[in-house]
Amino acid sequence: MLLKFRVANFRSLRDEQELSFVPPPDEPSGMTRELSLSDGKHLAVFPVLGLFGANASGKSNVIVALREMKKAVLTSYAGWTAHERIPREPFALDPKSGADSTFFEVDFVLPETRVRWTYGFELGDRRVESEWLHAYPKGRRQVWYDRDASRDQVYDFPGGRLRDRSRLAETTRPNALLLTRAANDNHPQLTPIHRWFQQNLWDVTPETEKKHRETYTAERLLNDEDRERIEELLRVADLGISEARVERKPGEQPKISLLHTSSSGEPVAIDWDRESFGTRSWFALLGPILLALDRGAVLLVDELDSSLHSKFAAEVVRLFQTPSVNTNGAQLLFTSHDASLLSLPRGGRLLDPGQIWLTEKDRDGSTELYPLADIDPGEEEDLSDSYLAGAFGGVPRLPAGKIGRSLRLTEDIQDARERDAMEAGNS
Repeated sequence: MLLKFRVANFRSLRDEQELSFVPPPDEPSGMTRELSLSDGKHLAVFPVLGLFGANASGKSNVIVALREMKKAVLTSYAGWTAHERIPREPFALDPKSGADSTFFEVDFVLPETRVRWTYGFELGDRRVESEWLHAYPKGRRQVWYDRDASRDQVYDFPGGRLRDRSRLAETTRPNALLLTRAANDNHPQLTPIHRWFQQNLWDVTPETEKKHRETYTAERLLNDEDRERIEELLRVADLGISEARVERKPGEQPKISLLHTSSSGEPVAIDWDRESFGTRSWFALLGPILLALDRGAVLLVDELDSSLHSKFAAEVVRLFQTPSVNTNGAQLLFTSHDASLLSLPRGGRLLDPGQIWLTEKDRDGSTELYPLADIDPGEEEDLSDSYLAGAFGGVPRLPAGKIGRSLRLTEDIQDARERDAMEAGNS
C-alpha cells in the first residue's frame, strides 16, 4: 500500500509537497483500513484520497508526478540512453528552478513481507544527484543504500545489507537509477521494490488510451467470472443494460455489444459506436477498476467525474471504501471538480476531511497541496456548500458574471477600434 508521496520542483509543484494516505494519529477515521506491519504494529491507512481544486491549480500535476516517478524507475536504465538530458519538467515560472534538482519520494508497504520502505531520488539535467532506499523491518530505519553524486565516494552501503554492492555501483550510469539497473539483472533483494512500481500507480486520464481501456475491459469479458462482475457493474449503473457480449476474431480487435432492455422486454444489441459517451466512459473504467481491486494496486484517476454522472463517481469511491469488495488493499487517488462528492444527498459524508486534499496556486504560480483536515471543518458542516463558498480555498477566485462582463468589454473595445478606423479612413 502507498503511504506517502513527496515531490518538489516538478511542473507547478515547486516547493516540496506531501500527499499522505495515513491520517494524523490524533484524528481517527471510520474510513481507514488497518494495515499490519512487520514489526507487529498496526497502521491506519485510507483506501481513497480525492484531490479537489480550481482549474490549473495543479491537482493533475500530483497524478502526473506519481506517473513520472514510476516511469523513471521502469525506464531510466535503457530508456534514458537516447536522451542528451534526463527527461524532467522543473518549475517553469522561476528561472532559478531549472538549475535545481527534481525530487520524488514514496513510502509504501510491500504486501508479501509487510515491511515499510522509503525510496526516493533527485534528478538533475545530466545525472542522478541522489538516490536512497530505507527499510523499517523492526520499526527502526535501516539505510540500504545512499547515493550522492557530489561526494567522492558516490555510493554508501551502511551495514552491508545489499548484495553485489560493488558491481551495482560500478555498472550504474550517472544518468540512471541504481534500482532500475539492479532490476535489469533480477537482483534478488531490489527486484521486489522495482516490482512494486510495476504493479502499482496505474494511471487513467480523460480520453488517454480510452480505446485501449475499452479493449482491456472487453478482454476481461472473455473470462466468465470477470464477465459476471462487469455485467453487474453495468446493470447497477442503471444504463438499461442487461448483458455484455464480446466477439474476438484472430488478428482483430474485440467487438463489443451491449444488450439493452427494450420496451417489449426483449434485449436489443446496439452498435458500439452508437453507445453514449457516458456509457463508453463507464465501460472503459471498469477494466482498470477490476485490475486494481484484484491486484491490490493503486489506481490514479485524473478527473473521475469526466463524462460520468456524479452518482457513478461516488460508486467508484464506494467500491474502494467497502472492505468486502476491496479485499486486497487496493487504493484510489482521484482528482475531481465535482463538489457533490464531498457530501451525500441525504446528509453525511462520502469522504472524511483527511481524505480530501485541496490544491491552490500562489501568486507566483506554484501549487500548495493540503488536506481539508488541516482546516478542521465542523462535524455537521456541509462540506460541499462550504467548499463552493470558498471557505476551504481550492476554488476559482471568480466573481459571478465576471467572464460575461469581460467579454462584453472586449467587444466594446473592438467596436470602438473599428469605428475609429472607419472614421480615420473617411477623413
